[in-house]
Amino acid sequence: MSRIGRLPIAVPKGVTVDIKESAVVMKGPKGELKRSFNPGMAITMNEGVLKVARSDESREQRALHGLTRSLLANMVEGVSKGYEKSLEVVGVGYRVEKQGDKLMLRVGFSNLVEVSPMTGVKLDIEGNNKIKIIGIDKELVGEAAARIRALRPPDPYKGKGIRYAGEQVRLKPGKAGKAAGGKA
Repeated sequence: MSRIGRLPIAVPKGVTVDIKESAVVMKGPKGELKRSFNPGMAITMNEGVLKVARSDESREQRALHGLTRSLLANMVEGVSKGYEKSLEVVGVGYRVEKQGDKLMLRVGFSNLVEVSPMTGVKLDIEGNNKIKIIGIDKELVGEAAARIRALRPPDPYKGKGIRYAGEQVRLKPGKAGKAAGGKA
């Protein structure tokens, strides 16, 4: 039995769950999410608790058991609390500006980089070097953050670029570290 898959999911007040065969629709104070799951997974709701059971012990069903439970738990948390990821823009002259719902990034290129939000995701800024990505779908929030970070990932020599808040960037020593062990 999957340790993750057999855990029950408590559904908070204000969240409604509608299960139709293998499709689940959740509505909560933050919004609505829909997802279809493998028909081999039996999703049941009784007394404010969601449970997932598998139909057989095949390798595929065992693999999907924990995944299905995790996706359902993410949906519950998304419609009740929402998700948020933060990015930091680090570097001399690197900054972020907001124009309408779009972000304009100055990250060392000759022109501004324009970033439009994905549907279901809201982009916000704090100061001129912090970006917040807010939404109810954990996958979309993570995908939006990864796409913005990929525009200018942190440089391994100077540390400049876009990084997740709290991310530790290991800096390489560069040419000076190599020259110190050279001629004597």
